[in-house]
Amino acid sequence: MSAVQRNNVHVQGAGTQAMVFAHGFGCDQAMWRHVAPAFESDFQTVLFDAVGAGRSDLSAYDAVKYADLAGYADDLVEIVQELGLTQIVFVGHSVSAMVGVLASLKAPELFSKLILVGPSPRYIDDGDYVGGFGAAQIEELLEFLADNPMGWSQAMAPAIMGNPDRPELGEELTDSFCRTDPVIAEDFARATFTSDNRADLDRVTIPTLILQCSDDIIAPLEVGQYVHAHIAGSQLVVLEATGHCPNLSAPAEVTAAIRAYV
Repeated sequence: MSAVQRNNVHVQGAGTQAMVFAHGFGCDQAMWRHVAPAFESDFQTVLFDAVGAGRSDLSAYDAVKYADLAGYADDLVEIVQELGLTQIVFVGHSVSAMVGVLASLKAPELFSKLILVGPSPRYIDDGDYVGGFGAAQIEELLEFLADNPMGWSQAMAPAIMGNPDRPELGEELTDSFCRTDPVIAEDFARATFTSDNRADLDRVTIPTLILQCSDDIIAPLEVGQYVHAHIAGSQLVVLEATGHCPNLSAPAEVTAAIRAYV
């Protein structure tokens, strides 16, 4: 099966250049529904579901391949190549920001810009590095997910989303988490939250925009600043948006920031 079929790829828009949107953990391409259409008049917009998410082909899931983020980066490169695209603008949310970084290192000729929304190269604190979580906290989160996927989703999704005054946002993310196969969710969570891509940042050669929420428990401001400091020539924009999913909670602000950069 082709990567385009495997990843439930959808292409819209009329532009000659492509803008590829990638979703975060526990989500699918629907998380970009308030942002991607704004670019269809100027770009081909490409949306897809990571294998194991949304309407991807679950039979293609391979626990060995996807034990770390490199497997997802290989899929991204394959999708872009199958579509015959070059010089894409890549927009990645959360863990997919680092997937895009890895893909750009594998095949830099395919990328013209990286737009990283809430990126984190490492979620676990390490010496002077602030990732936002202690190692024990991450293990507790992963054990909670393994023991009680539904309870984990109901507890974590609203916290990740933030914006408690708009509970419908947390409910949408909870529903998205709950639709994910629990075994795949556990694998992807471990691949995400135990990843360490700090050394990859210095190797990035693609012009990069970092969109950092002003208050984000998953990727604190210190993390955005670290990514900015370690990707040469990158730009950091701190959004007024709060929470970890500004593509849902503040799509107009995200759209404006992307448009200003591209």
